Amino acid sequence: MGKDVESHVFSREDRMRYRDKVRQCLDAFARMLAEAPFEDGGGMSGLEIELNLVDEHYDPALRNQRVLDTLADPAFVTELGQFNIEINVPPQRLHGNGLARFEAQVRESLNAAEEHAAQVDTRLAMIGILPTLRRDQLTSDVLSANPRYALLNEQIFAARGEDLLIAIDGVERLHVRCDSIAPEAACTSVQFHLQVAPQRFAAYWNAAQAIAAVQVALGANAPFLFGQELWRETRIPLFEQATDTRAEELKSQGVRPRVWFGERWVTSIFDLFEENVRYFPALLPICEDENPIATLDAGGTPRLGELRLHNGTVYRWNRPIYDVVDGRPHVRVENRVLPAGPTVVDSMANAAFYFGLVHRLAGQDRPVWTQMSFGAAEENFHTAARHGIDASVFWPGLGSVPVTELVLRRLLPLAHEGLDEWGVDPAHRDRLLGIVEQRCLAQRNGATWQVEAVHAIEGNGPVQRDDTMRKLLQEYLPRMHSNVPVHEW
Repeated sequence: MGKDVESHVFSREDRMRYRDKVRQCLDAFARMLAEAPFEDGGGMSGLEIELNLVDEHYDPALRNQRVLDTLADPAFVTELGQFNIEINVPPQRLHGNGLARFEAQVRESLNAAEEHAAQVDTRLAMIGILPTLRRDQLTSDVLSANPRYALLNEQIFAARGEDLLIAIDGVERLHVRCDSIAPEAACTSVQFHLQVAPQRFAAYWNAAQAIAAVQVALGANAPFLFGQELWRETRIPLFEQATDTRAEELKSQGVRPRVWFGERWVTSIFDLFEENVRYFPALLPICEDENPIATLDAGGTPRLGELRLHNGTVYRWNRPIYDVVDGRPHVRVENRVLPAGPTVVDSMANAAFYFGLVHRLAGQDRPVWTQMSFGAAEENFHTAARHGIDASVFWPGLGSVPVTELVLRRLLPLAHEGLDEWGVDPAHRDRLLGIVEQRCLAQRNGATWQVEAVHAIEGNGPVQRDDTMRKLLQEYLPRMHSNVPVHEW
């Protein structure tokens, strides 16, 4: 959920000063894009995974701080809910065995975390939405102790002026009202970072937007919320609604949502930061002492703290990132569309597919986003979230096509070429993309398995849905730890 902040009461003066500082940061960023040297990326990538904590009964365990204290590993941090933690994997270059190093690091870290969590009677679950969550468990009381989360909750509801309505019509229907942003904690994801040269950012972001639907369809792993079978990737509508600052009247007026697919292809990373400033009022108007223009004039690299903080409260599915490491600025595409799990190797297969495909599409002479409307990409995205691996989407030259056919016929070969261009070891390329291929041939992903497992449990006789969800998770966790790809489950 972004950087830590201190507890704060915001005044009108705070908001006015913050708006001025954000615009000053935007001016400085525009100058930097024209004048300053940025790191070009060269295949530098990153990975974050959000995890759930469960107790001995497979219910959510509100123990993240106890688990983190036991771990004592700075790679693990809190997330929104007390039943969440996140692991930040050290960046790797994709060249050679970079993907294999990611996989080894994640497995080693998760195994160690599982051992330490067991000391406080807790287990880890890598899954898009924890199926044993109940509506009465998602209140403001479950928010993590970090003041950032309380401030976000307060500011979002101050902007809304009323409770949230979570309304998802899928296989079953869910309509509930919530008085906090705690339902957002139900959404646990894996996030891919790709560092790119600023002048190439737009091509990579546009490519990531174009393939977001395909990623969601292949990787769906969140079919249940509060015991209801909804969309195959219920994370998508849940996240879009759980942090919505708009009352119904503002929605009717066309005010943009803070969880946002976007509305156009872009020509520069500046477009996205400028939209954030133009469309979205501050949620956390906290100013730093830095004068970014003065820092630039003095030959330094500004942190652009206010612009980065503001960017962290606009939840684009593909988010622009500005950062400074060792005094050198760089920009990244943060891909946020996928759920966590089901296994580490499934997540790495998803990563290989994304990194390879987005790189190849970004380098095409006639890019795919010049051949399809942005509205078609957004419609594809929600269609894929609803139907998962059974979805059909629009693709230029093919029209409406099943996702699995599109991947097998068109996209997997491009992903192979993209990984080759990154210099990925062919053995790792073939192993990971082979998992994506077999998932398509079997028409089977995490959501498919979960739904089939629940129907099998309930087919054996009458059982309460809460008990069904516990049995589902009881069967899921050993498979998750086996690291056997989900299409073989």
